[in-house]
Amino acid sequence: MMRQHHKIKMEHPDLLLFFRCGDFYEMFFEDAITGSRELEITLTSRNNDRSGNPIPMCGIPYHAAETYLTRLLKKGFKVAICDQVEDPRVAKGIVKREVTRILTPGTTIEKGLLDSKENNYLGCLAENDGTVAAAFLDVSTGEFMAVEYSGADAWAKVEQELYQFQPREILLAESSMATLEPVLKKLLGPLAVYTPIPEWVFHPDYSRRLLLQQFKVSSLEGFGIEEKKSLIPISGALLHYVKHTQKTELSHINGLQLLDQSTYLKMDESTVNNLELLKGLDGNRVWTLFATMDATRTGMGARLLRNWILRPSMNTQEIDARLDAVEELAGSVIGSSALVKHLCKILDIERLLSRVTLEKANPRDLLAMRDSFRILPSLAETLLRFNSAMLHPEMDLLEDLTKILEEAIDDDAPVSINEGRIICKGYNVDLDELRHISHSGKSFIAELEAKERKSTGISSLKIKFNRVFGYFIEVTKTNLDSVPDHYMRKQTLVNAERFITPELKEYEDKVLGAEEQIIEIEKNIFLDIRNRIAGEANRIQLTARIIALLDVLHSFSEISRNYHYSRPSLDTTKRLKITNGRHPVLELQGDQSFISNSLDIDADGEKMVILTGPNMGGKSTYLRQNALIVIMAQMGCFVPADEASIGLTDQIFTRVGASDNLARGRSTFMVEMTETARILNTATDRSLILLDEVGRGTATFDGLSIAWSVAEYLISRKPRTIFATHYQELTRLEKLYEGVRNYCVTVKENSGDIVFFHKVLPGMANKSYGIEVARLAGVPSPVILRAREILKRLERKQLNVSGQNRSSTLSEEAADSLQLDLFKI
Repeated sequence: MMRQHHKIKMEHPDLLLFFRCGDFYEMFFEDAITGSRELEITLTSRNNDRSGNPIPMCGIPYHAAETYLTRLLKKGFKVAICDQVEDPRVAKGIVKREVTRILTPGTTIEKGLLDSKENNYLGCLAENDGTVAAAFLDVSTGEFMAVEYSGADAWAKVEQELYQFQPREILLAESSMATLEPVLKKLLGPLAVYTPIPEWVFHPDYSRRLLLQQFKVSSLEGFGIEEKKSLIPISGALLHYVKHTQKTELSHINGLQLLDQSTYLKMDESTVNNLELLKGLDGNRVWTLFATMDATRTGMGARLLRNWILRPSMNTQEIDARLDAVEELAGSVIGSSALVKHLCKILDIERLLSRVTLEKANPRDLLAMRDSFRILPSLAETLLRFNSAMLHPEMDLLEDLTKILEEAIDDDAPVSINEGRIICKGYNVDLDELRHISHSGKSFIAELEAKERKSTGISSLKIKFNRVFGYFIEVTKTNLDSVPDHYMRKQTLVNAERFITPELKEYEDKVLGAEEQIIEIEKNIFLDIRNRIAGEANRIQLTARIIALLDVLHSFSEISRNYHYSRPSLDTTKRLKITNGRHPVLELQGDQSFISNSLDIDADGEKMVILTGPNMGGKSTYLRQNALIVIMAQMGCFVPADEASIGLTDQIFTRVGASDNLARGRSTFMVEMTETARILNTATDRSLILLDEVGRGTATFDGLSIAWSVAEYLISRKPRTIFATHYQELTRLEKLYEGVRNYCVTVKENSGDIVFFHKVLPGMANKSYGIEVARLAGVPSPVILRAREILKRLERKQLNVSGQNRSSTLSEEAADSLQLDLFKI
């Protein structure tokens, strides 16, 4: 057995090998040491190896394997499952074992490892002649996408895709591991594990053939990648890897989508984080845009909502169609209520289907599919209430599949396919006969015994059973003369003889093998039904996507009605006008009513707002809420505002807050400047830029100079910009350039106390109130008093920037001559 283990381990040296031995999965040698440590299970040893050393080993019960596998995969390990592939009862010698499946972080479909509201992507990357190509596949849903970029900003665009897809595992050609893995780790940190793939897998001919076979087509032109020479190798390599790990057909992977960034609003990692779209700056997932908008009832809908948040549409027709549906649903409480009742009963069909096609679905999974399919006719009937085009999809009701599952799978079927009781009575004649034999054995024996007594005249004749001799007819020696000729002697006892008849022998064979035959027949019937369902994967996927769409649209309507949102209007202008807008997340926190604010900017008119005001006044909230309203509008949802006219936005950029990234070797100011550079280099006049305190991470004069220059550059490039700052000097830009307007967050000072009104109005703040905010934060009184004294003396020019009395260093005139006057340039 250990020779068998060594042979299989040599084929999978980089994986932990779960080696099936009876009712356990065992790990040996280094695998056992690693498994024991990571799973916190006892490390034992058994026998000795050739050098006389004990062999380390540890094991887990096979029925509890998923729990342990989940823990290993979450830690980034890859596991090879080695099962017994022949019946131990008929095996000659050692039972044959093979690796039946390889589990990796990017290919898992285990329920315990998957978040129902997130995709689990596997990625593949390659770089060749300045072109960077990437492909992404979610094995649990069948979603398969690819994209390529060229030019100086290729890696920046790929980084954006990687952050949005967040693959758990990334495949790289063996020859590029040394160069690409460090680059990716610098971009992504510990986001993914990296797996080397042999070079031959990327050969274009092999990849093309693999893709054609998988999609059952004669050309890849229909997927838009026939001329994208870099996409075929990485897409084929990704598919090869999944086939290698899953060891089965992948019928739910039946197409490839070519990504096109021009079709959706783009946001980089910084923007997604700063706007707290998916998680808060503190890492929580409660007060986020996703959590606020998520009233979905299915995992499919939640995943689609998440994708829409990360990729709002740029297609006005598509957006308007969504808004029409949301408006109708929001206005029909009865129809909306009926729709949601149906959605609540539909389970995650997409992931159930993946388990079916990967031959991992159990009877309970098929029952879950059946129960979900049963809802489809009443769901379709409910949709007849509505008029909007998106609420009238051409949905396959899958009635033939529902019928198969209803007729075949028993309501009380167990989880395992090896326990029997899976198939309904009446579905299979042979199965019913075996069940009858198994369940009615006593009555059959009683009837046969009475029949034999009557035919032989032996009143003491008995039919008995034991495990050694099976069934037999027992006759006392005093009645042996009455035994018929067709009785065959089986055993002689002191006072009796035991016989068998052809009829009893036939029954014995049936009964003794009935239970085993029942289980085997039920298993085969189940596998046949599962394969038939897998063969209809394309139909099931299309229906699942329609359900996800309906779920998201209903979610939009529910939050729009509950939170009093209004329908935005979208067009191809470059204007952004929001009347009494609110922050969709913050307005739900606290007991006080949220203070609404308006915005009106236009890339062809007043294109930049210079926003001043104190800390805690609400500048950052104002910046974020306007971006969130744009995102929600281009998703096709109503927005938290009285009115909103949105000129299509192609990109949103944010430079908000100060943070460093030491893991990537960047200081706070370096991060700030990197983000600023990306904005300046890639923004267009259709972009929305939100800048907060640019230049504050360095010396005052350096920071002010950078902020001033950045503002001038943006004015010349015309993107719609809100520029929040404490540099009061920037308010002079309003007089120097057309299209610049000053706004401030209002505050009132009363006897040393300050009251924040959180209202944004035209004008500029006359001070920053930083010391007052420090006092509210609990800074000790001596520090506050000294700060006020220093501020007054600075304002009277009594101190220089080093905090020294000017009279002790330079005259006031000499000191002033050292200050750079930007505004005389």
